[in-house]
Amino acid sequence: MAKKKLYSLYIFVMVVADAAAQGNGASGINQATQMVTSYFDPATKLIYAIGAVVGLIGGVKVYGKFSSGDPDTSKTAASWFGACVFLIVAATILRAFFL
Repeated sequence: MAKKKLYSLYIFVMVVADAAAQGNGASGINQATQMVTSYFDPATKLIYAIGAVVGLIGGVKVYGKFSSGDPDTSKTAASWFGACVFLIVAATILRAFFL
């Protein structure tokens, strides 16, 4: 009889401990979600800044090719412009998708 009471007490303690652990897990997941979503605004601004730098470098390179009379200028301009547009659109879509 004492073994049954001890066993019942053991089961009760394990169930209570399991329930308490699940509550802490949910709050941990919520905290992690808040931390990840708080990184999106700075990351989006960083991607916009990288896009601006890429655009400036591309503009200088295209101007250099145009000044030297290179016939490949339009392809270079299109590729740099496409890279800048991709960075801006990707940052905007990722932010909209995850937030």
